Amino acid sequence: MANENRLTLVVMPFAGSGASVFNEWNQLNNNIDVIAIQLPGREKRFIETPYKDVKSAVDGELQQVLDAINLNQPIAIFGHSLGAVLAYEMAHLLVKQTGLDVRSLYVSGSPGPRTQRTKRATGLNDDDFVKCVEEFAGYSHVALKDPNMRELLLPLLRADVEMHENYKPSRDIPLNIPIYTLRGDQDTLVSAEMADQWKDATTAPKHCIEFSGGHMYLVEQAAEMLQEIEKSFFKTPSNINTVEYLL
Repeated sequence: MANENRLTLVVMPFAGSGASVFNEWNQLNNNIDVIAIQLPGREKRFIETPYKDVKSAVDGELQQVLDAINLNQPIAIFGHSLGAVLAYEMAHLLVKQTGLDVRSLYVSGSPGPRTQRTKRATGLNDDDFVKCVEEFAGYSHVALKDPNMRELLLPLLRADVEMHENYKPSRDIPLNIPIYTLRGDQDTLVSAEMADQWKDATTAPKHCIEFSGGHMYLVEQAAEMLQEIEKSFFKTPSNINTVEYLL
């Protein structure tokens, strides 16, 4: 019997991030067990070749997810930006192939899965690529200012950005689980209208939760975000404005 009082939250990485970025999340909420998925090309998997295709990444890391999750707890999947489309594809795969108790999908800082960027960073020279990525994110990462660190990080970041910019959904069939979209209310990369596109990706209700901040709002508001995920998952009252779309 599942423990209905705790949630296993599978977290897919955003571009350039490794699993350690989410380490502190397990100390921020007592009712959520955060399982951060580590992709090749980063941290302990640094020497491995990074993926450049979302479907290949999800297929290749399905076993990592299955090995990490607690089968006695309900499951939700979370992803921000690149992680959102990774989470969407992983949700499809888990629902279709495993029959696991996947209850919800949380997609953050992302337009609907069929919307591609009109401005792209793929193929630009190093300086223009970094400038473009920082423009997308709305902030500058200190590691990209160090020449040695930048040289190490750019191949992975380029692969992640290419994977995201070339993404097309692998399935036409919508999910049948609720989708929650999360975004910063000052996000200039993903508007509220673009986040609303996720309502076409599910036959279940779609909800929108907004936070104060830009595209990377979750860097400063991880605790608040996890609290809202907990409240929405366990259907407890929230102070954050939410909108529900019934299809």
